[in-house]
Amino acid sequence: MAKKESFQLCGYYPGVVGKITELHAVYYHENWGFDITFETQVGRELSDFMRGMEQGRDGFWSATVDGRFAGAVAIDGSLKSTEGARLRWFIVEPSFQGRGIGQALLRTAIRFCEETGQPKIFLWTFKGLDAARRLYEAEGFVLDEEHNVRQWGSTIREQKFILSLKENSSGQQLKTEPRDSGE
Repeated sequence: MAKKESFQLCGYYPGVVGKITELHAVYYHENWGFDITFETQVGRELSDFMRGMEQGRDGFWSATVDGRFAGAVAIDGSLKSTEGARLRWFIVEPSFQGRGIGQALLRTAIRFCEETGQPKIFLWTFKGLDAARRLYEAEGFVLDEEHNVRQWGSTIREQKFILSLKENSSGQQLKTEPRDSGE
């Protein structure tokens, strides 16, 4: 009988920044034709984020399966007072997709935002990432804007999703009901 693999969520560990950058670079090149400018942007921005993380404002989670990197997500809270918390670098290694890892990472990031009083969460993605979009929408994210953009050697339909959070009477954050995105 085959052993069932389980996953664990953890934070930073040595090498994880490189693993996230590599997974993004390879996945988006193979599936969307993104060029070196994408890989270098991910590597630079993720490195800058990790170096400047502030506890209680920013969050980072990685997932492992039997000690192997399986995925990651981050919350950049530096724009809390203007745009909200930004969900970034959300990815699950394709061989580990369909096991609930993405949902666990996303819910952990949302719970962090609720606990730290973020008013809303936003993320930038692009049309065609249907599995990720289903996860976002299942958690209450709604499409807020979209437009075509030429970047990373491709033309994509960039999309911004938002999840509004509100406080209840005890000061806890609650997800608001999603509004109709018109789609």
